[in-house]
Amino acid sequence: MTLTRSTIEEKVAEYEREEPFYPVEQEGIETYPAAFAAGEFGFRDAEWVVQWYYRRYLGAGNREARAGEAHFGENGRGAVREAVIAAANAAGIEDAIGHLSGLEGVDVAVASAFLQFIDPERYVAVDGRTWGALSEAGELDDPYPESLSIEEYRRFLDTCRAVAEDASIDCWTLYRALWRLGREN
Repeated sequence: MTLTRSTIEEKVAEYEREEPFYPVEQEGIETYPAAFAAGEFGFRDAEWVVQWYYRRYLGAGNREARAGEAHFGENGRGAVREAVIAAANAAGIEDAIGHLSGLEGVDVAVASAFLQFIDPERYVAVDGRTWGALSEAGELDDPYPESLSIEEYRRFLDTCRAVAEDASIDCWTLYRALWRLGREN
């Protein structure tokens, strides 16, 4: 499979028709970037990103999800607020992920979800499904890592940005296509 613009557009339309979280995701994509950068959000907004990351897998086992969400809930509200604001205003990806991964329940993959809602035109949330879709398309050679590093996320993100640029789309559009394509693998 090749990630052509027409394939991407077809999968995005499918995503918008069939993914139950799409309306709420779109609202987050429209409101969270400015809110996170300005600090105009509450703990539940940040918690929603963590819940979204895990709960996209409808029908999948939820032990890992509940554990990740529970760990995130152990963070103080002030610490979450400071980390998200700092990540939204960070100069680079390492700094942004560094701020976020200092929180309980936030690893590089969960941090990538925050980055997607901080700047959806530039970041893509990573997991085995989106990584796998890129691999299936011949864009990545390695399987999804067991413990994702910042360097591996950067490689994934650079690949996503190159595909998005070739197709003249933003990263949020590519994410939706990868999510649907990953469902097929």
